[in-house]
Amino acid sequence: MKKTLVLGATPNPARYAYLAVHSLMRHGHTVVPVGTRKGSVAGLPILQDQPEVLDIDTITLYIGPQHQPPYYDYLLGLNPRRIIFNPGTENPQLMALAEANGIETVEGCTLVMLSIGNY
Repeated sequence: MKKTLVLGATPNPARYAYLAVHSLMRHGHTVVPVGTRKGSVAGLPILQDQPEVLDIDTITLYIGPQHQPPYYDYLLGLNPRRIIFNPGTENPQLMALAEANGIETVEGCTLVMLSIGNY
């Protein structure tokens, strides 16, 4: 299973990031929810700021490109295998930085990828 950091995690059940955490867990993945709001999702505390975490396979983004620059060094420093840019999070600058660091980038929807078995 793929240890996944969900950037933009939220306790709001109406948000896709909330649904993604639940779906990832249902599919057996270890999830590290990171967000700006205190709370929990799927029984996991939402970590704030830029927590130190190890062995991240995948980062799935749920924050818009305008909010991503402060996270560039953090995300690249986690050295994930891939970063998934969910709809509305596409960012050519971060994609280029990731690819230059040997990190695969995927423009896709985590929820769809999980539902069709190609996560």
